[in-house]
Amino acid sequence: MFTGIIEEIGTVKSILSSGNFFSLEISCSFLDELLIGESVSVNGACLTVTKKNANGFFADVTPESFRRTSLGRLKSGSLVNLERAMSANGRFGGHIVTGHIDGTGKIKSIQKEGNSILVKINADKKITRYIVEKGSVCVDGISLTVSKIERNGEGGTFLLAVIPHTWEQTALKEKKSGEIVNIECDIVGKYIERFVEIKEDSNKTKIPNEFLEHFPIFHNL
Repeated sequence: MFTGIIEEIGTVKSILSSGNFFSLEISCSFLDELLIGESVSVNGACLTVTKKNANGFFADVTPESFRRTSLGRLKSGSLVNLERAMSANGRFGGHIVTGHIDGTGKIKSIQKEGNSILVKINADKKITRYIVEKGSVCVDGISLTVSKIERNGEGGTFLLAVIPHTWEQTALKEKKSGEIVNIECDIVGKYIERFVEIKEDSNKTKIPNEFLEHFPIFHNL
C-alpha cells in the first residue's frame, strides 16, 4: 500500500520491450535499500523489483499494466514519480493508494493561479464516476485533492490545485497539455459502490450466510 506522497523523482535508464510487455530500468537514490521482490510505485503503478545493477532497479510491466497505464509511453530519460510501499510505522500523509491504476486521463490545460498550479484533466466516465469535489485522487502516483468536477455524457473534466512544493518535487512539473497521466480513484468510493450493489442484489437474492459471517454489517440491510 502507498500514500501518494512522492519519495523521489527517478529516471528511466533503459526499456527492454517484447510485444505488449516490457521491463523498465530505473535509477534512484535509494537503490541500495531496495530488496528483490519489493513493491515500488512508478507513476502510480505498483511494480515489483525483479533485479538490480549498479545503474538502477528493474521492474516488469505486464500486458494488463500496459493497457491500463501510460507506462508504455515512457522512454529512456523519462522522469518518473517513485514511492516505496508504506512502512507500518510511517506517517499517513496522503490517502489510501493501492498502486492499481483504474485508467488514464489527458491533461487539458496547465495554468498558474496565485501560489498554485491549476491542472485540468479529461477522463472518461469510468474514472469520473468516482471523482468528487474536495475528494482525493491519485494522479501519476501523487495524492491530490479535486477542486472541481464537470461531468458530461462521455465522462468529464476535473481540476487540481497543485501547491508549489508538490509541483517542484514531482515529475508533474515536466508535463504538458495533451499528455497522458495515470489515475487511481479513491478506493473507498469503489467499495461503497460495490456495497450498494450487494444491497440492491440482496433485495432479489438472499445474501449467503457465509458472507454474513464475515461481514455482519450486512445483517440489517
